[in-house]
Amino acid sequence: MLPVVTKGKPVVLQVYCRVEVVIDDPAAVTELAVRRLRDANIDWSREQDTVEDAAAELRADLVQALASVVDPDRMLDGVPGAEIRRGRWWAERGGPSARFQPGFTESGSDGRRRT
Repeated sequence: MLPVVTKGKPVVLQVYCRVEVVIDDPAAVTELAVRRLRDANIDWSREQDTVEDAAAELRADLVQALASVVDPDRMLDGVPGAEIRRGRWWAERGGPSARFQPGFTESGSDGRRRT
């Protein structure tokens, strides 16, 4: 049962999520990551790398590029009174990690979840 929500006293909830992503065009993903990197408000004079070095890293690492374009804030777009305060996300190559197995089954070749 959810606690009674009173005005001025927020309720903190945790959301756990695992998503399988199939990428048909790795270049499109890496180029989007590079474009977002270039559009980000980063003061490159304060960084160890240059924007070109960082862009080359993204182009060379699809996993890093995908993780860089994931936007958890969009999950709650348009939800009044809710905001994401912090989170952790990453991408991994290959099959599902054992730590995310309970309650989730492998997808079939058509991409639909099998139960």
